[in-house]
Amino acid sequence: MNKPADMASFWLYPAPLEERERGVSEAERLLKAFAAHEDEEKAFLKDYRAILEHCKHPMAAYLLNLIIEDEERHQTVVHSMAATLRGAINWTHPADAIEGSTTLTQEQARELHRLTRKYIDEEKEGIKKYKKLIKSCSGYYRGLFGLLLKVMIHDSEKHVMILEFLRDELADA
Repeated sequence: MNKPADMASFWLYPAPLEERERGVSEAERLLKAFAAHEDEEKAFLKDYRAILEHCKHPMAAYLLNLIIEDEERHQTVVHSMAATLRGAINWTHPADAIEGSTTLTQEQARELHRLTRKYIDEEKEGIKKYKKLIKSCSGYYRGLFGLLLKVMIHDSEKHVMILEFLRDELADA
């Protein structure tokens, strides 16, 4: 632990002493954290589904289903990150990993890069439209429509982040 990089890693991500003594790497600790998070997501899903099963209120059931869909997606994302990290640690390439060599031709990469720029602009325009709609219908159904539009804005902002990441990755292709 004499190298500056090791010291920075120690102070930024201090492992419990027993793990440092056993030689548990930062990647292995992260993998354990992903596994714990996967278990938490499974528990959340089970609880939400149990609530939904007994829910007789259509609006509440609709909103709970939105949450369940998000939790399922979170579980998939964390599982994919864990599989990717596990593959790197074990020098394997799991089918559910999210990294790997590209099979895009240069032409395909350029076209996908062009489309990401286009859809970034479209998502941003959609956000502006949703914000205008919120003003028009925020009082409808005790604020439900306003809430749903805010959720859609949040999703569109997330799409912009994903597309910008993809655009930047493809810029080098």
